[in-house]
Amino acid sequence: METRTAPTPLEQLRADMALKVAENAVFDGWTAKAVEATAAQMEVDPAKAKLAFPKEPAAMVAAWIEAVDAEMARRLPPEKLAAMKIRDRIRALIWTRLEIAGEAREAVRQGLSILSMPKNIPLGLSTAWHSADVMWRLAGDRATDFNHYSKRTILSGVYGATLLAWLDDESEGWSETAAFLDRRLADVMKFEKFKAEWRGRAEQRPSLVRFLGRLRYPPR
Repeated sequence: METRTAPTPLEQLRADMALKVAENAVFDGWTAKAVEATAAQMEVDPAKAKLAFPKEPAAMVAAWIEAVDAEMARRLPPEKLAAMKIRDRIRALIWTRLEIAGEAREAVRQGLSILSMPKNIPLGLSTAWHSADVMWRLAGDRATDFNHYSKRTILSGVYGATLLAWLDDESEGWSETAAFLDRRLADVMKFEKFKAEWRGRAEQRPSLVRFLGRLRYPPR
C-alpha cells in the first residue's frame, strides 16, 4: 500500500497558494508578481511565500497542476465516484479539472505555452502522466500490466485535446467542449471494446509455440 509522508510547512503553503497564484497569473503572468499578489491576498509573509513557491515559470505551472490534482480529488472522493460507471467517472474527473481551471483560463493558456517550450517538454509530459494516473486511480483502476500504461497514455491525450478545445470555447456552459469530450470518450470506449474482443479471439487462436512444440515432441 502506498504511503505518503506529511508535507512540510513550505510544501503545504505552496499547495495552499497554487490555485490563487494561477488566478493572479492571468494578470501578472507566471512570475514573482503573481506570487506576491497571492501572498498579499492570503495575508502570508511574502518571504515565506517566495521560499514556498518555485521561481521558474514552468515549475510554477507544475505546482498549479499538482494543486488541481489535489482539488479534483477533494471534490470527487471515492464514495462520490463509486456509483458511476467508469466512463462517467473519467468524464466527471476531466470536467471537474476544467471547472477548477476556469478561474485562471488565460493563465492556463500561458502555462501550456511555457510547458511546450523544448526545455520544458519533459516536465510537461511528466505532469500530464501524473494527472492521468491520479484520475485513473480515483476512478478505481488498479491495473499493473500493459493496461496501466496504455490507459494513462490515452487519457493524457484525451484530456490534453479537451483542454485545448476548452481554451477556445466561447459557447454557453462550455457546451462545445462537453460535446468534444463526449466524442473523444466514445472513441476510447470503442477502442477498449475492440481491444477486449481482440484479446478474446487471441485466446481462442491456436498457439504457434504450442504447435511447434508438438512437432518436436509429438504426443505418445
